Amino acid sequence: MKKLESSLKNMALALTGFSVIAGGVLGFVNDITSGPIAQANAKTLGDAIAVVVPGFDNNPAEAPEAVEIDGMSYKIYKAYKGDKFIGAAVESSSMGFGGELKVLVGFDVEGNIIDYSLLSHSETPGLGSKAADWFKKGAKGDITGKNPGKGVLVVSKDGGEIDAITASTITTRAFLVAVNKAYSAYNKQNVDGASGATQQVSSKTK
Repeated sequence: MKKLESSLKNMALALTGFSVIAGGVLGFVNDITSGPIAQANAKTLGDAIAVVVPGFDNNPAEAPEAVEIDGMSYKIYKAYKGDKFIGAAVESSSMGFGGELKVLVGFDVEGNIIDYSLLSHSETPGLGSKAADWFKKGAKGDITGKNPGKGVLVVSKDGGEIDAITASTITTRAFLVAVNKAYSAYNKQNVDGASGATQQVSSKTK
């Protein structure tokens, strides 16, 4: 009986020691990797902002502003050239067929879409991923230059002007919802009431 108790005690001590060591190793690895991962994520975001709102010389990603609409939070990355406001990138999302679809949409001072980046999605491989290029300038579903404030972006099957991704109407709807939401966040951030995006932005950059 004593031998059994001794064996159980040794096993318990060994497991405890192993857990402590494993926890320490994991913590050490996390400390080492967290910095590079954060830097990589920051670079990815900075590169995406540069695509959707080119020409800035500040660091929009450094101090994003948060806007909450209907319980959802949006991040707005304001871009400046010198002391002149030139637009902003807005992070937005909506639910697609397979899960959340997240986009970064760039708007100029008048609220026109400059460009966008598809940050992540959970759509069907080969279909949902087409959203990364389908709505780009010159593409079939081109949304660049459009202003959601002058007309909500709607897929053609629902009576709008935007051609749906082939065999992926649900993803197209989700994408356009995210873009329209991004504009709403941008509009709320930069417009005072119904004065219009240009007036509010202009007053900030004088």
